[in-house]
Amino acid sequence: MISADEKTSVQARCRCHPTLAPGQARAMRVNHTYGRGGALAYLAAYDVHHARVFGRCEAKTGIDPFMALVSQVMGQEPYASAKRVFWVVDNGSSHRGKKAADRLTAAFPNAVMVHTPVHASWLNQVEIYFSVVQRKVVSPNDFTDLAQVRDRLRAFEDRYNATAQPFQWRFTTSDLDDLLARLDRHTPADRQEESSVALAA
Repeated sequence: MISADEKTSVQARCRCHPTLAPGQARAMRVNHTYGRGGALAYLAAYDVHHARVFGRCEAKTGIDPFMALVSQVMGQEPYASAKRVFWVVDNGSSHRGKKAADRLTAAFPNAVMVHTPVHASWLNQVEIYFSVVQRKVVSPNDFTDLAQVRDRLRAFEDRYNATAQPFQWRFTTSDLDDLLARLDRHTPADRQEESSVALAA
């Protein structure tokens, strides 16, 4: 099972003054002014059972970059000879709808595209990986150019693949009930009745 998506607009921001590492009784200091060094898209496919990431940097997102990522994964074992490989994706324009599912199956007959519900891309486990990338690689976004961004992403990917374990993540119906109850507690009374009626329907 592969969880895939794109992290768009990863920018290279060259700070006007060097970032100062945290010290005793001092937080990290990052200058707020910077020069723009361009942006790229980071596409990743995450094998949820083996905690393995396949990534690539592209100038932009789209059907061709996404299919290049698919080819990168499906061209190697165990995916090439697997009976079925499920690709879990959101409803982004690079892989939206039946056309995208048909395109994937035409290129790789053993690949099956599964879409997350609309507005629920957070259910896709690659988003957890992107959160780690944001905290460990991109922030505080102090790069001299896009080559440095690519190098740091590749180096992190290698280290991640050497050390990572699968996410122990689940979202049960009980979790959903708890979430809806919390939302109802923070919703004004007139809207709470509407949401309860909508849920009952």
